[in-house]
Amino acid sequence: MQPFHIAFPVDDLQAARHFYGTILGCTEGRSTDQWIDFNLYGHQIVAHLRPTTHGHNPAVATSGAPNGNMVDGHAVPIPHFGVVLSPTEWKELAHRVRAARIPFIIEPYTRFEGQIGEQSTMFFLDPAGNALEFKSFADLSQLFAH
Repeated sequence: MQPFHIAFPVDDLQAARHFYGTILGCTEGRSTDQWIDFNLYGHQIVAHLRPTTHGHNPAVATSGAPNGNMVDGHAVPIPHFGVVLSPTEWKELAHRVRAARIPFIIEPYTRFEGQIGEQSTMFFLDPAGNALEFKSFADLSQLFAH
């Protein structure tokens, strides 16, 4: 599988560096005073400085509540991005996020339990308000099942 690339806005590069580097465990690649490359489980994500980002992310309404669609009884924020992890990596990340006291938008749980596409999922925001989802499948062949 080829790595994906995504660039996203942040309002504070040092906060992004701490969150993605320290809390999520991403190694840092190239950077300037305007952007930072991170290795997110083998994928290239780039935090670009846009000072007016905070509070203006389309994933979060002005009330502070996520905008999104209902999926399995939860309001899933739109837009969001993340990675499908192994069950062990997913559990380790959930532990690191909890230990860092990052609030979850959707607490770690098993979605579609006992159904096609059963998966573990969790949602939380980065310091700039970008919504992230990390999921895991006990059976990865279910990733695109319908």
